[in-house]
Amino acid sequence: MKFRKFSLGCLTLAASALIWAGTAFAACSPNYKGVTLTVGSQVGPYIATAMVAGAKVWEKKTCGKVNVVEFPFGELYPKYLTAMAADEDAFDVITFAPAWTPDFAPYLSTMPSSIRQTEAWKDIHPVYRNRLMIWGGKHKSQTIDGDLHTLAYRIDLFEDPKERMAFKKKYGYELTVPQNWEQYYQVAEFFTRPDEKLWGTGEAFVRGGQQFWFFFTHVASYTNNPSNPGAMFFDPETMDAQVNNPGWVKALEDYVRSVKYSPPGALNWGSGDVRTSFAAGMIAMNFDWGDTGVMGADKAESKIAGYAGTALTPGSHQIWNHKSKKWDYFAKVVKSPFMAFGGWQAAVPLASRNQAAAWNYIETTTNPEVSLTAALTGGSGVNPYRFSHFTPTRWLKKFSKREADEYLAAQQASLDAPNVALDMRLPGYFSYTEILEIELSKALAGHTSPKAALDSIASQWNELTDEFGREKQLAAYRASMGIK
Repeated sequence: MKFRKFSLGCLTLAASALIWAGTAFAACSPNYKGVTLTVGSQVGPYIATAMVAGAKVWEKKTCGKVNVVEFPFGELYPKYLTAMAADEDAFDVITFAPAWTPDFAPYLSTMPSSIRQTEAWKDIHPVYRNRLMIWGGKHKSQTIDGDLHTLAYRIDLFEDPKERMAFKKKYGYELTVPQNWEQYYQVAEFFTRPDEKLWGTGEAFVRGGQQFWFFFTHVASYTNNPSNPGAMFFDPETMDAQVNNPGWVKALEDYVRSVKYSPPGALNWGSGDVRTSFAAGMIAMNFDWGDTGVMGADKAESKIAGYAGTALTPGSHQIWNHKSKKWDYFAKVVKSPFMAFGGWQAAVPLASRNQAAAWNYIETTTNPEVSLTAALTGGSGVNPYRFSHFTPTRWLKKFSKREADEYLAAQQASLDAPNVALDMRLPGYFSYTEILEIELSKALAGHTSPKAALDSIASQWNELTDEFGREKQLAAYRASMGIK
């Protein structure tokens, strides 16, 4: 097993957590002296930073010990599932993607009811508390990170009088934060100036670099129809794949279009490259998880600190209706913020011999104060998921007032949006997304058309569904989308 190498961000977060712990807790309460917990996490700063910092607080509070062991993202799923299926007590706590919950749920303990009777529990936003932390009607995990995509943009460019005048002259309307995707691409075109080392946008395009979540943000705008909830990925009545309908085709055409307004080499970008490029001032705007806003506002690492704006992702006037097989048109832009990934989860395997201690560690690591410290730390991978996280006071130590106000408002408004779009959670998730990534990469490289790529995905997804068992998959899909 590979143990954590501390980054500066991790040390800062851990130190902050320890200071708070020292003033808030009496020693060994509850007493877990002699207990050592093994916590599985992704390698690197994202999420492991928060788990290590939470461990320091918990150790101070309970006198127990925590070992955070890290693995590459691609190894987490098989390592966890292999250990749990064999009833091995290799992990007391696992951190994982919500999409894996259907496969993991039979091997996970249920959250103690005592945790769900606290004020801290009520502080968690209902999208996480009532949707993503539940499987089979039981709370199987605890959200440790609030994940959704928002738009990041450079305030200095968007509010420059000369830029605004030039934009209006060219496009006939005021330069503002784009509300729909057509505006988004006009703005991206306008700011693409290779001679100035400035480009309009940038997304994660590389296979294995969280590519498909960026694509899904486009998809949500054209397929998450408020009249037919839950039909973004599959028909919730038949489990037929919807990935090649006109809404998906439009989304993939947009996704491919983004490459034209991105820096050279962007086809090799993962999400980390998107964030660092924004903070470096290379791109005028992008969408990503909240990490982009935190890094952009950080005076220690950002060239645009003070000018890192945040808004909801663009929406659409038209959304595909899978029942009528037609586009539905809306007078106002419908925003469909996408809960990409859905936020890392923490859970306790049934095989753990330290059930009570493990859940207590999770409760401590995710309490309002410790989790807020993590959310404020660039590179932790933790984004807001509690109502208390949206109070700007602490954020003003890192953000300008405008940056903080916009960042928090966009995060909360996305969660509260009537047409918020949930990510796919389904048994065999890896098999579905592997097919998706292969075909997306072909389309991005120009080796096939968007329609042909999506037709291939639809055919393979339907075959997979039949292999897994259509009725079983349908029941799981409806449950994940909250359809009774």
